[in-house]
Amino acid sequence: MMEEKEQIRIDKYLWAVRLFKTRSIAAEECKKGRVMIDGQPVKSSRVVKVGDIISVKSPPIVKQYKVLALAGNRMGAKLTPDFIKDVTPEEDLEFLRLTQIANKLNRPRGLGRPTKKERRDLDEFFDSGEDL
Repeated sequence: MMEEKEQIRIDKYLWAVRLFKTRSIAAEECKKGRVMIDGQPVKSSRVVKVGDIISVKSPPIVKQYKVLALAGNRMGAKLTPDFIKDVTPEEDLEFLRLTQIANKLNRPRGLGRPTKKERRDLDEFFDSGEDL
């Protein structure tokens, strides 16, 4: 863990705690206004302090994280709970789960990969045409 006196940019912190795959993606999200502290969009150069609540827009919800400690270097996934805590309200997480389930069930016919049944029907249709 780093001392609290050290200053860490928000884009570097979000990358270090594995919220974003690259630092440039984290900086881009800040630039687009999807990263906020205290409800205010922040620039990627904003300094993070212990105790800050970081909000990240991840449609259809806004996820919230509390800064527990500062980190400048990327860490393993097992270490992230020591540095950041997900404080997203439970009702938002439930809404996200329901939305994901609804999206899986509402695949329009003809889009995406065929289901097993659709595949069998297609195979049966094309195999029956060869006998003629």
